[in-house]
Amino acid sequence: MDVHLIDGTYELFRHFFALPPGLDTNGNEVGAVRGVLTSVLGMIEGGATHVGVATDHVVESFRNDLYSGYKTSEGVPATLLAQFPVLEEALESLGVKVWPMVRYEADDALASAAAKAARDDRVGQVLVCTPDKDLAQCVVGSRVVQLDRRRGILRDEAGVLAKWGVRPQSIPDYLAVVGDSADGFPGLPGWGPKAAAQTFSEFPHFEDVPKDWRQWNPSIRGAQRLAAVLFEQWNDALLYRTLATLKLDVPVFETVEELEWKGPAPGFERYCDRMQSRGLHARAMAALGAGKR
Repeated sequence: MDVHLIDGTYELFRHFFALPPGLDTNGNEVGAVRGVLTSVLGMIEGGATHVGVATDHVVESFRNDLYSGYKTSEGVPATLLAQFPVLEEALESLGVKVWPMVRYEADDALASAAAKAARDDRVGQVLVCTPDKDLAQCVVGSRVVQLDRRRGILRDEAGVLAKWGVRPQSIPDYLAVVGDSADGFPGLPGWGPKAAAQTFSEFPHFEDVPKDWRQWNPSIRGAQRLAAVLFEQWNDALLYRTLATLKLDVPVFETVEELEWKGPAPGFERYCDRMQSRGLHARAMAALGAGKR
């Protein structure tokens, strides 16, 4: 079996900005929810058997306690935020395992689920479905891979190296110095993607980097200055790396059997009627009856 782990937060944002608005029978905005349900159901129709979706039920997380500048829900449209609980309920009604995150982030749930699924010998491949560069740190060989479904790009460990210039285990160090505007931390002054890739492809983690810049790769421009910045702002670098490092111990499931899609819940038809998306129920029942489960 293969395991598909889906970034529900990314999917909801993507569909919110890509699709026209749509109301349910109560007048509530559900256009993005419809889009995500359609997308997930399409994966099931395409043969996905074991599926889990992680969402940011609350945008803020424990990382906000560590760094005041970390991302918040400020600026996110209210009509988008209101669809998170609707999406979670809708996915559960479809019969899909959902992890709504409050203390942790959706990325932490995906990383934890990927690590746990990979330990099961019955699992052929774990596909983490998101383009988020944070999740590249979860990639392991060709067993745990990252799938950008929108662009049709599948990245194994070699793909991560080709894209960012470092191996998966060095992604947190890379992001710490380069910064991540989406998550709200700035990185270190003067450090860009090229210098970071050249440094951490040779020295995987901060602790491996020689303090004597003359021992660095001679092709790194401004190595003396970059070394000074790294070691003078060491505590900031460690903090940013902590922010970029995903948790692997979030409670997600006991066994992969919990992720098997066995069809929608009994109330899914009524749920689709309320969302004015009756066709989704018909498709779900067709997928169930097609002998794919």
